[in-house]
Amino acid sequence: MYPGFGEKPIICSALDAYNEFKQFFDPGTKSLQEQFMVMYLNRSNRVLGIYPLSKGGFTGTVADIRIILSVALRIAATSIILAHNHPSGSLQASGKDIELTHKIKEAARLMDIKVLDHIILTEKGNYCSFGDKGII
Repeated sequence: MYPGFGEKPIICSALDAYNEFKQFFDPGTKSLQEQFMVMYLNRSNRVLGIYPLSKGGFTGTVADIRIILSVALRIAATSIILAHNHPSGSLQASGKDIELTHKIKEAARLMDIKVLDHIILTEKGNYCSFGDKGII
């Protein structure tokens, strides 16, 4: 399903992250259920893995900060990129999206783990990067 460590990609941009994430979101439910995933990276920004954190309903899903960080600590990730889809097709980050991102970023900072970006994906094949928008 995912290549060996030496073959895993290095993430250099939001587009790189989006291209990796999009293959993990179920296209059959992308417009029906919100999903939240986390990409874990090493110091060289090489992908260690992508964790499907949760799958919810049409208007939301749970993103438990403790689980996000426990996985990061187990695999010795030095940074993470967050991603979720908007079944509505909107690329607009909600106030809750922004608040959650800042909470995760602050908790991760205490463990010297960087939150590099948060990507919102839609069924139409486009995305919004919090990093590119200056939100993160």
